[in-house]
Amino acid sequence: MEALIATTIGTLTAAGLYLMLRQRTFPVILGLTLLSYAVNIFIFASGRLVAGLPAIIAKDAPGYTDPLPQALVLTAIVISFGMTAVIVLMSLGAYFESGHDRIDMDDPEERP
Repeated sequence: MEALIATTIGTLTAAGLYLMLRQRTFPVILGLTLLSYAVNIFIFASGRLVAGLPAIIAKDAPGYTDPLPQALVLTAIVISFGMTAVIVLMSLGAYFESGHDRIDMDDPEERP
């Protein structure tokens, strides 16, 4: 199971970085989303989840599952959804203003 989770995190990270290096706004947004999913899975897996154990320490329980990574991932999901919505609206505004969705650092009119 650990190999599957590690492979999933690596694949999401690689795909996210590849898409973030593209020169268009939509692939950059998808890349940021995939990268945030990879980080969320990494944080969730770091909590050492065990099936059948409670999230709260009880006197008669043999152990417990740490609830902090679960709370962090839940908060990160909400924040990443909100930030994705903001980035999509910003990219739509830039598209409507410029007429294209390329991400260029240089202005073509300023080139010699």
